[in-house]
Amino acid sequence: MSDLSNLPKALVTGGVHGLGHALVQQLLSRGYQVHVVDYDANGLQNLRDTASGNVVTYQLDLSDITNLKGEISNLVKQGPFDIVVLNAGISATGKFEKIPIEAHQKVLAVNLTAPMLLANGLAKEGMSSKSSLVFISSLSYAVGYPGAASYAASKDALAIYAKSIAKPFAKIGIAVTCVFPGPVRTGHAEKYSPKGSSDKNRVAPEKLALGILKAAQAKKRTYYPGAAAKISRVIGWIAPGFITSKMRSLIFEKLDGEVF
Repeated sequence: MSDLSNLPKALVTGGVHGLGHALVQQLLSRGYQVHVVDYDANGLQNLRDTASGNVVTYQLDLSDITNLKGEISNLVKQGPFDIVVLNAGISATGKFEKIPIEAHQKVLAVNLTAPMLLANGLAKEGMSSKSSLVFISSLSYAVGYPGAASYAASKDALAIYAKSIAKPFAKIGIAVTCVFPGPVRTGHAEKYSPKGSSDKNRVAPEKLALGILKAAQAKKRTYYPGAAAKISRVIGWIAPGFITSKMRSLIFEKLDGEVF
């Protein structure tokens, strides 16, 4: 095994599947030692087996906020990290009132509370000077997301949090980037989409991961990946009622049950 002490360090949450996995692979290809937080024990083991010792893993359910608070100090000790990507996210789709309150609470814990706590804890001691902190929000911030209200609420709140801390964090050497992706070609998107939905217009996670790391390297405050996301953002500003109604017809009206 090579000496890892001089490698730049990255931390990725939700790094076993989908976009998170693509981010991990991109970072490994760039010579990082990558620390991966995920709940999937088998997936974490597979990463360790295939990454030639350059991956450090933590099995952690980010919906368990009490346990997360205890683990943050351990993560800080593994740093300082040069880049942190708070990617982990879950959803709950269907009629809002038919989804159990516990499912809504879990969405808010994973998508909002956990990244806020991690950002707060890591900023104090766990990140290097001139480091990058990346939040994965959602295009729902601009267009709404009928049928996934708690998901949209969590991602919108995360975007406002990122915007609010950007200047204070910059003063201590941490550049904050907030990403607003549309649908991604992942198992996550397939799980929460209407049955039979095509994935041809969903962006490949490998392409998105590359764009995210370029945006972080460029210290961009916000990143809307792709022309469709940029256009949707503008329409969301100009005609919010129209774009939300369009999202309702594309997603909510085609859902045939609750998924959480």
